[in-house]
Amino acid sequence: MWDKVAAFIIRYRLPLIVIIGLITIVMGYFASKVEMSYDLARTVPADDPEMIFLQQFKKQFGEDANIIGIGIQDSSIYSLQNFNHFRELNKRVKKIPGVNNVLSLTELKIIRKDTAHTRFHLDALFPKEVGSQHELDSLMGVLHTQKFYMGQLVNEHNGATMMLISVQKEIMNSAKRVELTQHLVEAGDGFTKTTSIKLHYAGLPFIRTLMATKVRQEMQFFLYLSAIVTGLIMFFFFRSVRAVLFSMIIIGIVVVWVMGTLTLFGFKITLLSGLIPPVIVTIGITNAIYLLNKYHLEYFKLKSKPDAIAIVVRKMGLAMFLTNLTVAIGFLTLLTTDILLLREFGIVAGINIMALFVVSLIMIPAVFSWLPEPTPKHLRHLDFKIMGKFLQLNDLVVHRNRPAIYIISVLLAIFSVLGMMRLQSVTFMVDDVPENSDIRKDLRFFETNFSGIMPLEIEVNTGKRRGVLNINNLKKIDEFETFIDSLPEVSRPISIISLVKASKQAFYGNNPDKYELPTKPESIYILRYMKGQADNSGLLKSFVDSTYTRMRISMQIADIGSKKMDSLVNQVIEPRMNRIFAGTNITTNVTGTTKLFIKGNKFLIDNLQESLLLAFILITLSMALLFANVRMIIISLVPNLLALMITAGLMGYFGIHLKASTALIFSITFGISVDNSIRFLAKYRQEQLVNNFFVPLSVSESILETGKSIIYTSIVLFAGFIIFAFSSFGGTIALGVLTSTTLVISMFTNLILLPALIMTFDKARKTQGEKLLIDDFDPGFHTEEEDVDIDLSKIRIHDRSGSAE
Repeated sequence: MWDKVAAFIIRYRLPLIVIIGLITIVMGYFASKVEMSYDLARTVPADDPEMIFLQQFKKQFGEDANIIGIGIQDSSIYSLQNFNHFRELNKRVKKIPGVNNVLSLTELKIIRKDTAHTRFHLDALFPKEVGSQHELDSLMGVLHTQKFYMGQLVNEHNGATMMLISVQKEIMNSAKRVELTQHLVEAGDGFTKTTSIKLHYAGLPFIRTLMATKVRQEMQFFLYLSAIVTGLIMFFFFRSVRAVLFSMIIIGIVVVWVMGTLTLFGFKITLLSGLIPPVIVTIGITNAIYLLNKYHLEYFKLKSKPDAIAIVVRKMGLAMFLTNLTVAIGFLTLLTTDILLLREFGIVAGINIMALFVVSLIMIPAVFSWLPEPTPKHLRHLDFKIMGKFLQLNDLVVHRNRPAIYIISVLLAIFSVLGMMRLQSVTFMVDDVPENSDIRKDLRFFETNFSGIMPLEIEVNTGKRRGVLNINNLKKIDEFETFIDSLPEVSRPISIISLVKASKQAFYGNNPDKYELPTKPESIYILRYMKGQADNSGLLKSFVDSTYTRMRISMQIADIGSKKMDSLVNQVIEPRMNRIFAGTNITTNVTGTTKLFIKGNKFLIDNLQESLLLAFILITLSMALLFANVRMIIISLVPNLLALMITAGLMGYFGIHLKASTALIFSITFGISVDNSIRFLAKYRQEQLVNNFFVPLSVSESILETGKSIIYTSIVLFAGFIIFAFSSFGGTIALGVLTSTTLVISMFTNLILLPALIMTFDKARKTQGEKLLIDDFDPGFHTEEEDVDIDLSKIRIHDRSGSAE
């Protein structure tokens, strides 16, 4: 088959490259239309009952995650001059396109009783112009009697205050949010420059905008950095600018395809999909190294460029296909998850890794068929003496110290299992932001002064029309809200109860001692003042439905993480809630963006575990097709599973939590690291056929030859992934460091443990006429023929006494 493929590619290389060029132009057009994602990563399936309930809740009461907060803790804000500047900031923010409403200290309204007309009305607490500092101080005294606002907009203990900005839904989920955020920060910077008062920003729309902008910047940075780093390694290896340049052009083509694929599938750039282009660069370089190295080897032997290129396509086609396939499987198994974010990442990465195989197999031989023949300088990498000495040592260790290798492997496995027992699945709403960043510092400000700003909602269903107005129901709900207010992680709740209490306070001349639910006789008089009043502000609609059957309790919560959040909701809030409302018709439901985001972490880990299992099964089936030998399949998987176990153990010991970015590592690295095993076993199979199935000699030859390819590609992959350690996002840093660590560990397990296992357990002999798929697999560096023609001295560089064990 591959003979025909080679002949086809060589004969029609020009038309094939033209077709690739035309596809690239089309994909480039679509790539120019790719958009950033400004939505909160949805990790809970759309058909999940809690997700359906949240969407219905939002439809009834409005959005819960569209608030941006600006916080201040500076006593000078209460000076007349700075107060007026704050009022100007409020006005300026209101004029920003996309802002629904602004609620701040300067615009507060209080309920006043109009006895003459038997009604309540809202009056501005602060007049348009405050005449003096004395007047301001007096009005601030009135504010402190308004318990509706204290603890909500003003911290009654230290005077900290905040401005709450409601953002339009259409703007919040579009690129226009970036412009809104920029205008907001510009307005804030102007205020700070004038008053020297530091502002703190928080809220999901603000944080998500900053993170999305950073993702775009980092995607470009890592794309260039991965190209530079891997390109330099390739240049060091081949000493050829042409080799590096044309390899980068080929990889650049597939990067354009990646961006075009995102648009064609209707996807947007997320924190995960933004990592695909650098990954394509890294894997593409390893493909280029294999193909070019094989080309140089064949040219060195045959001194004929056309013949060398033909052999490259014929011999390397299956090898590249299977190694790229195992990597693609690691990504494509994410399609089985219920999480849209992972499915998008998996399908785009998987498809384009296979596209990378096709483009590389066509273009590298084609381009180099038109370039000048390689010079002796370009072939110098074929004889790297330091590498040879290292592999000699590796060979001696395998032959002479197998018991020690097994003991160390078992100890590492035990060490890893103990570490894995410490692993915890924890995620935060603001998970990837560095601890010392302004975002994190500002978030802590809101958590310290206002118990956080992450939204948490509770719907109360009284079960009957006008049940919300029933005084007995209100007392039960008030008892529950009092309990919520006692929780340090949660802000003081706000609901229709708060409005009723504020109405009673207004009825009694704004006496703060009267901020409480009215008695049954009092409610009769107070309802007279509320009857027939229009809800011009829409405030009432945000907290109760039109039939007064269901109501909303809103609060903010600190970003305490999925584990504490789960415990708080399921072991603290819901049990108390059930006890308080026991014996009534009232039903309750804790919901909100924060709760669903945290719940998504469970779905995420479960789905990634399932995808890893599926990847393991599919890759095992691929190995079965290659070897048709259960013993060899198990032998090939053990070193790679040990590498994954060691990484998981290190995560446990170093307190690295299991979350999207870290759990993803295992599916990706398993597919990549298995390539090393396939290449080693392919070479081992070839040596078995040549050496009459003498295992020690075959293992030695495999270590000395394929070991080079394993080390070179591991270096490239390590360099390609370790660059993510320079990210601003904790999850991306963990992905880079842990993936690099796993690949390095896999290199050693495949060079040491794998050959040791083969020497101990492989006793098979070739049966008459047996033909395996692995027999057509070229490991990519030297073959037996090349050993004779290139370097006969290699037979003497390792100890045959060790081979004769």
